[in-house]
Amino acid sequence: MRNIAKSSWAVTATAAASLLALTLTGATNSGAEPTEHSTAVKPTIVLVHGAWADGSSWAAVTKNLQRKGFTVDVVANPLRGVKSDAAYLRDYLATIAGPIVLVGHSYGGMVITNAATGNPNVKALVYINAYLPRQGDTVDQLTGAQPGSELDPNTTINVVPIHNADGTVVDADLYVKPAVFPKIFAAGVSAQKAAVLAADERPLTHSALDEASPNAPAWQTIPSWALIGTADRVLPPAGQQVMAARAGAHIVKVDAPHLSMVTDPDAVTGLITRAAAHN
Repeated sequence: MRNIAKSSWAVTATAAASLLALTLTGATNSGAEPTEHSTAVKPTIVLVHGAWADGSSWAAVTKNLQRKGFTVDVVANPLRGVKSDAAYLRDYLATIAGPIVLVGHSYGGMVITNAATGNPNVKALVYINAYLPRQGDTVDQLTGAQPGSELDPNTTINVVPIHNADGTVVDADLYVKPAVFPKIFAAGVSAQKAAVLAADERPLTHSALDEASPNAPAWQTIPSWALIGTADRVLPPAGQQVMAARAGAHIVKVDAPHLSMVTDPDAVTGLITRAAAHN
């Protein structure tokens, strides 16, 4: 992938100050001592989508989890870079009081691995067809570590330059070509639904592919679970297996493509529920 050439409401100052004070108060309260009943509280499930997707990819899983009584937050992953995306998620997690189960799909695994480090509220990490990086690993490196990825940058990617104010190209947004998206990402999904998923895709910056995972991985101190889609054509199953095994994750294998939360939401929901029940 290295060969590719390199989003109101107006508020008054008083209202803004009040909002800031409320945010800071909430952040302070979230660090309060747990009550004697805290172990019985259901964790908040935070779902993080990956590249070339948005929060709607979690719709079926979200519905399943809400039916089970969980509070579910689906984060809008910025997809601008590993460090900045992780910083955004880290700030988002700071707004949640109580225990959290943090779930990442694909590139979202890079993000949760870095965002959860040092957060005592995150009780479990769940990786769905995802990257489980060590410090220093990159998306490009991990994708190619084992053979089998069909995401060839020369034939499957459209590149849109990103310019700064003076017109200089500072990065590029990468889109998967709609014609190949169903086959690579969503094999087994109806043609109509796959076309919608392709149309809804959000781009990842080119620079994110070669950006090293910056932090000590959260899976070193937080229990982790991993669902491996054995029909994945984006992130090779063999690569997923290596990453999950070295992280000491509880592994489940499903005959599913890269978008397993779309094709197999019950299996994904089951794994998340197991992680949430872990003590």
